[in-house]
Amino acid sequence: MSLRGGDPAEIGGYPLEARLGSGGMGTVFLARTSSGRPVAIKLIHQQFAGDEEFRIRFRQEVAAARRVSGAFTAAVVDAAPEAEQPWMATTYIEGHTLAQRIAAEGPLDGAELRRLAIGLAEALRDIHRAGVVHRDLKPSNVVLSPEGPRVIDFGISRAADQQTLTMTGRVIGTPPFMSPEQLQAPRGVGPRSDVFSLGTLLVYSATGHGPFDADSPYMTAYQVVHEEPSLGAVPPALRAVVESCLDKEPEGRPSADELLVLLRDLPADLGGAGPGGAGAGCTRDMITEQHLATPDTPAPAAPATAPAAPGAGSTGTPVGRRLRRRWRPVLATAVAVAAIGGGVAALTAGGFGGNDDGNSVAAPGAALPAGFEPWRTTVPGGREDIPDELRCVARGDALFCGGGSVLATRIRPGDGSRVWTAKSPGVPVQGMHLVGATDDTVLGYRFAAQDAPQGAPSEVVAIDADSGRELWSVPSGAESAAVTGRSQDALVVGSAVVTVDASNSRFEARDAHSGEVTWTTPFPADTQCAPVPVGPQLLAMCATHAEVDALEVRHPTLYAVDRASGTLGRPIAVDGPAVPMGVADGRLVLLQEHREGPALAGYDAVARVDPDSRKVTYSRLARTYAGTPGMADGTVYVSGQTGLVTALDPASGRKKWSRQTGVEGASGPVEGADALYFSSATGRVVALSPSDGSTLWTTDPQADGLTGEQGASPRVTVAGGAVIVAAAKNTLFAFDAQKPPKSG
Repeated sequence: MSLRGGDPAEIGGYPLEARLGSGGMGTVFLARTSSGRPVAIKLIHQQFAGDEEFRIRFRQEVAAARRVSGAFTAAVVDAAPEAEQPWMATTYIEGHTLAQRIAAEGPLDGAELRRLAIGLAEALRDIHRAGVVHRDLKPSNVVLSPEGPRVIDFGISRAADQQTLTMTGRVIGTPPFMSPEQLQAPRGVGPRSDVFSLGTLLVYSATGHGPFDADSPYMTAYQVVHEEPSLGAVPPALRAVVESCLDKEPEGRPSADELLVLLRDLPADLGGAGPGGAGAGCTRDMITEQHLATPDTPAPAAPATAPAAPGAGSTGTPVGRRLRRRWRPVLATAVAVAAIGGGVAALTAGGFGGNDDGNSVAAPGAALPAGFEPWRTTVPGGREDIPDELRCVARGDALFCGGGSVLATRIRPGDGSRVWTAKSPGVPVQGMHLVGATDDTVLGYRFAAQDAPQGAPSEVVAIDADSGRELWSVPSGAESAAVTGRSQDALVVGSAVVTVDASNSRFEARDAHSGEVTWTTPFPADTQCAPVPVGPQLLAMCATHAEVDALEVRHPTLYAVDRASGTLGRPIAVDGPAVPMGVADGRLVLLQEHREGPALAGYDAVARVDPDSRKVTYSRLARTYAGTPGMADGTVYVSGQTGLVTALDPASGRKKWSRQTGVEGASGPVEGADALYFSSATGRVVALSPSDGSTLWTTDPQADGLTGEQGASPRVTVAGGAVIVAAAKNTLFAFDAQKPPKSG
C-alpha cells in the first residue's frame, strides 16, 4: 500500500516505501536499510508520545523484542524509544498472518497443522528461554513465512522477573486467547499463560473457531475462566495435547519444552476438522476474532511488527476529538471508539442520526411495507477488501442506505431488493455514513481512491432518489468530529443540505436536488465549526483552531444560524468538552465528557441550551456513565459495553432507570411502537419499554461484528411496522416488529 499524504518520507534515516498497516497505537511502514534490506518500522502515534506510562510500555516492548530476536521471531534492527515520536525497526517477514490464512482458506489439517503446532511451540520455547512472557499470542500475531511461523508484536509482553504495569487496573489482551489467570490477575501471569494461549490458537487453527467462543467478549471471558473448552472438532490426535494446554490451573499445563516433545510425537497426518469445525460459530462477535487483518494491511503481506490495536486496556482515542486527521478505515480490530453521531443527520425531535422524519417511527399498529416478508441482504461496496457497516433512512416507500464504500443504495423495504447502488472507490472513513435524504434526493459521502490524482479526499454527492443518477457533488471538509465529537460534516435541513467547504472555513447551503447555492457563511475568525440541528433550527458549534489542533475542545461556542440567509447569531459559550445529543423541549441537549488524561472515561453532566434566550443550564449526573450515548423522545440513554442501558432525564440529570441487556456495545436508541431499539454490529437487537426499561424481546446475532464498541450511531431504522437493522459486513435484514425473530 502506497504512502499517504502526511506520512513521513523517512524514519531514523530509513527511507519509507509503503504503509503496511495502522492500529490504535501506531503505524507500520516498509522501509530499506542502506544495503537494501527490507525492514518494518513501527511508528507510535504522536498523541501517545507524551504519555509516560505508554513510553514505559513501549520501552518494554523494544527490550522484550530484542531479548527474543531469533529464528522464530522478528529481529530488532534499530529502535528509538526515547525519540520525540518513538519507533522500532524489525526485520520484515513476508507472508500472511494466521488470521488471514484461516479467513481466506479455512482451517488447517494434516501435516500443515502439525508443522504449525511444532513451529509455534519452538517459538514459545525460545521466547520463554529468553525470560519473556508474550501475553498476546493470537492469530494476527503469527506470520506464516516461507521458513515457518514467526511470532510478532511484543507490545504487552514482559520479562518474567519484571513488574507488570497496572495500566490503571485494566486487563490487556484478547479474551478468546487469554488464560484464566490473565483475565483474573494479569499481574501474576507466567510462561504457562502463553501455553494456554497456544492451546486456544491450535484449536482455532484446526477448526476456524476458538474453544471458548461466545456471543460476547464477556461471555467468552467467563467461559475461559469457568467452562470446559469445546474441542469436538479438533482432530483426535491433537485433542489430548490441547486439553493439557487448556488446564485451568497453570501447574496442570506442560511447559513449552514439554509441549514440544508431545507435539513431535504426534503422527504426521493429524486429520482435519470434524463436523462443526470450519464455519462453526459464524455469528460470533468480531471481538472473538479481532485478530483479523490489520485494517490497512494488504492481503499478500503482513508487517513484521503489527501495531498494537486499541483493546481492553489501551488508552484509546477520545470520541471524535482525536479524529482531526480522520482518514481511517471503517474496520476496527478491537474495542473501537467511533464518532458518536455517524453521518446520517436529519432534523428530528429526539436524538441525532439514524432516521429521517418522513416515516421512521412506527405508531401502534403501523402497517408493514407493501408485500413485506422478513428479508436479509448484503450490499456490495466499492472496496471488496474492506467491508462496510451501513446506516439507513426511510422515506415514504423507499429505504436509502450508505456508508464507507457504499455511497448510497435504494432498497425496497418490502423484500430487500436493490433498486440502484452508487459506490465510492476510496477507503471508508470510520463513523461516516449516509448524509440523509429528501423527498427526491439522497446525499452521501464519496471518498477518493488513494491513487487518485490530486483532488478532494471526500465529497458530498447528491443522487436522484428514483433513478440513482448523480446530480452534483461538492468537496467536503473533514473537521466536524474534532469540534462536536460527531462525524457529521453535512446536514439535510428540509429540502436543503448544509455542508462544510473543503477548506474548513465556511458553511455552504444548497438546494439538495439542484445543487444551487442559496447562501455561504464564513466561520468566525480563527475558529473551526460544525453544523448542529436543533429541531427546526440550525446551530453552529465552533472551537478555536488552537483547541482543535491540540485535540482538546474545552470551550466551544454555539451560534444560531438563520436558515434562510446563513447569518450567525450572538455567541453562546458552553463548558466543554461536550457532545450534542438531541433536542428536548426545544433545547439542545449536550453531554459533558469526563476524561482521565487523554482517554474518554464517560459522561458526568448534561447541558441544555435555549437558542432563543441563549441560556445554558447544567446538571451533574450522579456518576460518570461510560458507553455510547443517544437520545429519543426527550430522554438521554447511555449503552454500556456490557449491555447496561441507563435512561437519564436531561433536565435534572436524574437517572430514570437502568436495565441490563444481552446486547453488548449496542448503539441506539431508535423509537418504535411503544419500544426503544438498541443493536450492535452483530445485528443482535433488544427492544426495551421506554417507561421502565423492561425487556420486550431480544434477537440473536446475524453477522460477525464488533461488540464492546463505543460511540457508534444507531443501526436500526423503522419503516412502518418493520424493523430494519444494519449489521457488520454490509449486512441488512428486516423483520416485523410485532413478530421478532425468536432468540435461541
